[in-house]
This record gives sequence, structure tokens and C-alpha cells, in this order.
Amino acid sequence: MMLADGFSSNGSGSPGVRRLGQVVGGSLSRGLDVRLDASDASAEDVAVGSFVTIQGRRQRYFAVVTDIELRAVDDGVRHFPPSEIGDGGFTAEVISGTVAYGQLSAMPSMAVPIEAVQQGAAEQAKTIPEHFSPVYAASQADIDAVFRARDGDFALGSPQGMESSLVRLDLKTLANRSVGVFGASGTGKTFLARMLLAGLVKQTPAVSLVFDMESEYGWQGQDNDRGRQVKGLKQLFPSRVVTFTLDEASSRRRGATPDGVVRIGYDEVEPEDIEVLRESLNLSEVAAATSWNVARHFKDQWLREFIALNAADVNDLASEIGVNLSALQTLHRRLLSWERFGFLANESQGNASAGGIIEQLERGNHVVLEFGQYGRNTAAYVLVSNLLTRRIHETWVRRKELADGGHGDEPRSLVIFIEEAHKFLTPEIASQTIFGAIARELRKYNVTLMIVDQRPSGIDSEVMSQLGTRLSCALNDDRDMNAVLMGARDAGQLRNVLSRLDSKQQALVFGHAVPMPVVVRPRDYDEAFYAEMGAGPSVVVAGGLPENEAERMQREIDELFPPE
Repeated sequence: MMLADGFSSNGSGSPGVRRLGQVVGGSLSRGLDVRLDASDASAEDVAVGSFVTIQGRRQRYFAVVTDIELRAVDDGVRHFPPSEIGDGGFTAEVISGTVAYGQLSAMPSMAVPIEAVQQGAAEQAKTIPEHFSPVYAASQADIDAVFRARDGDFALGSPQGMESSLVRLDLKTLANRSVGVFGASGTGKTFLARMLLAGLVKQTPAVSLVFDMESEYGWQGQDNDRGRQVKGLKQLFPSRVVTFTLDEASSRRRGATPDGVVRIGYDEVEPEDIEVLRESLNLSEVAAATSWNVARHFKDQWLREFIALNAADVNDLASEIGVNLSALQTLHRRLLSWERFGFLANESQGNASAGGIIEQLERGNHVVLEFGQYGRNTAAYVLVSNLLTRRIHETWVRRKELADGGHGDEPRSLVIFIEEAHKFLTPEIASQTIFGAIARELRKYNVTLMIVDQRPSGIDSEVMSQLGTRLSCALNDDRDMNAVLMGARDAGQLRNVLSRLDSKQQALVFGHAVPMPVVVRPRDYDEAFYAEMGAGPSVVVAGGLPENEAERMQREIDELFPPE
């Protein structure tokens, strides 16, 4: 029969799926030792990251496999293996599973009392089963029970070793706290992040602001493994996603028509933006701090007037404001290069800057800001992302405080998405960036982060500790693996799972949004996914845009930004 909570039973109280073995030792802190049955199970049948259920006397446990061993009762088997005895495979067959056997390490995460199985009251495991408790391979029913799958939950992918099953997420819970998506280059973290963003648009009331460094999330992205292009958020949700760009020419070369072109006024740049960029601009601490003196001298237009100075003027300015000449000269040379940033304008641009983005977010639209050629320039990416986020965050703080005082509605929940997060969140500057402040606020003002990075070890440890849910594809560096697992329960066992992930399309998911750690193969980002998101099949015509898409997009642009 099938129990109400989804756990399967054969009528005797034991799970009605394949038996693997029995518990022979272990502890709650280091995990359980499971000896594989001699006749029914092989070490080759179970992979690290797989799910198992354990039938205790009073509770049923749900666990993840963290290690696999080959063991022997007698060490003599090591020194004189059967192949050296000369009797073919007969001796090996006789002693396999008895004198020599396979053993699993399984980390129990969830448990439900036997009498409450039908109510599905699974909670975090605080005990362990007795010796010789039977262990079974998990079923889809078990997974649905533990992950509390409900209609409408987001299908993330298949668990390890269960390709026909699905792990589903409640994305509202995911968005309640900041999220980290990690993985080495080429492991699939971009596809995983794009899938999560699509799910947030489809299934949650939150809005998202995506700083699209590589222009992968707006109109379309690139599947390098298959040599094809895939739909971005704008194609999937044309009426709910608004795209802005810093580089209109780049957008049009890629066959995309942005809804707006962002321009940043010189007067919007503040000395704290320079402090954040100290490493990117290769400035000394003294040179970066000099920007405050310059700003006090020139007032609102400090950056534009400072850049316009010639060498002699810079020398005179150093004497006038009493700063180190060498530091001021270095600052001037570094900032002079910003004149080639085509997105910088003499003054604030209203709807073409933070104001326009805020307006769209307040309407309930999701915003993607594509950087085009400027995504390859670290200074430009950090400058614009930090500056715009600071302005937007100020608006959300003001609106939240007014709402708390009974003078308005609360602002919408906002998820801010940034790539290469370590550029904003190193230990040296995390306390100075707006992103560091948001991570520490724990959603106090209805704003959270989704950070994507291939070098999590470069991110401040305090920020990492505030991430509610972490999704990590394969990582190559021990420091990066340690950083991802920082503060996690059972980090020691999970490290072995993380280190065994496939090099592509596999991720370890743990934290706030899942009841227990799970290894997932993310689903394909393809026509089936598009259909689930509500988008029709791709119909491409000359020029690169789907049929009727250019006309629709132009109409939306005219509505958002009426021609003068």
C-alpha cells in the first residue's frame, strides 16, 4: 500500500522498495555505517549523494549516502586476494559479502515516528536507528514526502540515481533569504541560475533585478556545450520582464531590442563607489580616500570637474585641499579612463537610470540590465551595480519604514541578482558595499540577494554565513568547497558529496529552502521547460527575432517610454 505521507510500505511496516543492507554502527555526528547485503546489493549499485530510508524500531529515517567503502573481516584478504589462489572466481564468489563486503556511510537528516508516518510529520533527525535496522533505496514517494511536494512547486531536477524522479522547491521560501549559486567555470551554474530566475518570475510575488554581466539572462543566452542559443527571461515572460542595457549597440548586434538604455550621471557617483573599486582600479588606500577630499571641494559635480583637470591643475589642487600629490595624481589617471564609458552622462537621466528601474520594479516587473561590452570591464560592472543597488535599496528602506509607521504599503519583495559576487564581497570591502549590507540585514527591508560565483572562497565569511540556501555545482579548489560548506550542519560529510559531483549538470543543494541536502541533476533548459513556463515553441525568422516579437517589443517600448 501507499501511506498518506508518500512513504511506501509492503504491508508489514517496511518500505516496499529494494533493500540495500542494515545498520551496523555509526553516530549522529559522523553518520551511520550500513553493511550491504551480500546477495542483493553491490557497492557499484549506490552512488555518493543517493537517498536511502532506514526503518528503525520507533522512527523511519531519511538519509543521504556520503561515502562507500570496501571492507573485510580478515586483513588476510588484502594480502592474499582470491585471484592469487588459482581457483578462478569460485573463492571470490564464496567470500564476497561475508569475509569481504561493501559498506555505506549514510547521514540521517530527517525522521518521522512510525505512528505518525501517515501524517507525514517528518522533522530533523535528533536520534539514530538501532543496530541492524534495515536500509532501503528511496522511492519518489519518499522524496515527495520529505520535500513536501505540493502542486505548483518548482521542479528543479532529478536526485542522484533517480533519473525518473523529481525534486521540487517552494521558491517563495527560497526567496525569503539570500541565495548562493556556485560552481567552477563550465559546470552549469549559469543554467541553474537562469532556471531559478525563471521560476521566481513564474511562481512568486517577488520581483528581481538582474545585473547581467555576460548578457545571458535578458533576451537569450548561449548553450556552449550544444552550440545553440536558449531563451532568456524576456522571451519566456515578455509582459513581466523589462530589459535595460548599458550598451545599445551590443544588444542590437545580438538581435535584441532593449526596453531602455541606462545612462549614469557623473553627479550620481559618490566617493564610496571609488572605495569599493579600490582593488579594481589598483588604488592605494590613501588614493581611494582622497576622493572624499575632492568631492568636498567640487561638491555635486566633483567627478566631472576632477576628470577635466590637466596635470598642472591636479598639482595645484593637491596643494589647495592638502592631500598627497602622488595619491591624487594616481586617482586622476585611473578615473580619466572612465571618459570612454559611453553610459556616463553629464547629469542624472531620470527614467534612463535608477528612477526608471525603480518604477518598473514597483509596477511588479522584473528587470534585467545587460552590460554588453562593459561586462568585461570590472570597474564598469562594479560601479554601475553598486551605484544602482544603493539607490534602489534607499527607496526600499524608505518605503519599508513608512509602511512600519502606518503611512503606506510595504515594498514588494526584491531579489537582486549579481554575478562575480566576490568582486563586491571580499573581506576587505564587504562592509563598504551595499551588497554586504543587504546580506547582513536578513531581509529586514524586503530585499535579498542571489549571488553567483566561481570563487566562493573570495567572499567574506560573514556574508557566506548569511546565505539561506546554497546550490553548488562542481568546484575544483579545496578552499572554495570549504567556503560553500561554511556553517553547514554535517559539513564534513557533505564535503565528500560535493567533491564527487559530476563536472557538469549536477549540484548539491542545501539550506533554508530544502529540508535536507540533496544532489540534483538540474532539468534540461529546453522546449519542455519553456512550455512549463508558459512560453510557446521557438519560431525564428530572419533577423534573429521570433515571429511578431519585434512588433510587440516596439509597442512595449513606446508604452514605457513614449516618443517625444
